[in-house]
Amino acid sequence: MTATQARGLHDQPDLADAEPGTLRYRLLHLPAKLASHARRKILSIPDTWPWAEAFQLCWHRLGLIPPPT
Repeated sequence: MTATQARGLHDQPDLADAEPGTLRYRLLHLPAKLASHARRKILSIPDTWPWAEAFQLCWHRLGLIPPPT
């Protein structure tokens, strides 16, 4: 299990024990648009994408980890 899976996807039944290739296919082949507005980055993910909620939850959880000192 990778660190991303352990910290961000531990409660996602289809992704918690997925192989690295499956994770790459499902989470990194992201059908999204990245835009900037008022010096902020905005990531727009379609609601119809099957793993949208899992990606957003994982992104949020990994963002809560404090940076190393």
